[in-house]
Amino acid sequence: MRQRNWRIVIVGGVLVALAIVFFLVMLSLASKSSDPKALMETVGTVSGVVGGIGVVMIVVGLIGKEVA
Repeated sequence: MRQRNWRIVIVGGVLVALAIVFFLVMLSLASKSSDPKALMETVGTVSGVVGGIGVVMIVVGLIGKEVA
């Protein structure tokens, strides 16, 4: 039987939520930038990486660990 690690699942969910919020906040600020295209490319990359790490953490937490 495997035991789920809910702490990792919760942290992964928080990371996904933070990535979405960061992207949306920076989307509203991009119009004030001198180079909005480059800004949004960087923001998209960072948001994607953080969101991906969050999804992996959720999956790993849901798989859990083997208990004797």
